[in-house]
Amino acid sequence: MNSANSFQEQFETGGQARPGFTWPDIETVFLDMDGTLLDKYYDDYFWEHYVPEVYARKNNLDHPAARQHLLGTYRSVENTLQWTDLDYWSERLGLDIAKLKKEISHLVNILPHVVDFLAYMEDLGKKVYLVTNAHPKALQVKMERVQLETCFQRLICSQEIGVAKEEPAFWHKLHNILPYDKETTLFADDTEKVLHSAAGYGIRHLIHIAQPSSRRKAQHSRHYPSILSFRELMF
Repeated sequence: MNSANSFQEQFETGGQARPGFTWPDIETVFLDMDGTLLDKYYDDYFWEHYVPEVYARKNNLDHPAARQHLLGTYRSVENTLQWTDLDYWSERLGLDIAKLKKEISHLVNILPHVVDFLAYMEDLGKKVYLVTNAHPKALQVKMERVQLETCFQRLICSQEIGVAKEEPAFWHKLHNILPYDKETTLFADDTEKVLHSAAGYGIRHLIHIAQPSSRRKAQHSRHYPSILSFRELMF
């Protein structure tokens, strides 16, 4: 029985799949940013409310009409590099998206127990990398707010790799610029499609974040061990 089937059986029978590793098994830790380390409420509010509000004012639209139009526009490039490319959206929408990001950066917040977990990783001597689809300009806005850069050996954006994390090619290209052992690597992300892509490449230890936004209910994965916070991985 493969691990995915085992996790699904536990989920469907009312159990919850737990991480199946010990920290001596792990050498390298890859961590997503939005919805994994940082509260996804900021991004949800920005794209679903703030951008439509500004877009509506500029184009003399009512807010509901602008929001409906933009949500459909976003979905047209979902799971691609354009999805998180601030320059692409600035050009397509006629707005300075990076500037708008900064205007509400006070909403950027770290999820519970993340700082403690990163300190725990340092104490254990793990190599920790931020691996994000976020555009470099968005990454800069957020790191200026939360000051977490020194917790990582390196910050890696999908723009640098050339494809989004949802694409299998991402993991091949990442391996070329950052050699790591797939058997001793742990990767945590809030998006199952990204975890599927990493699993397909052979990364052995995968963790799903069940509550990426503080304003939305937790949803546990049927395929991967899910955690509500990183406190659950401090063992």
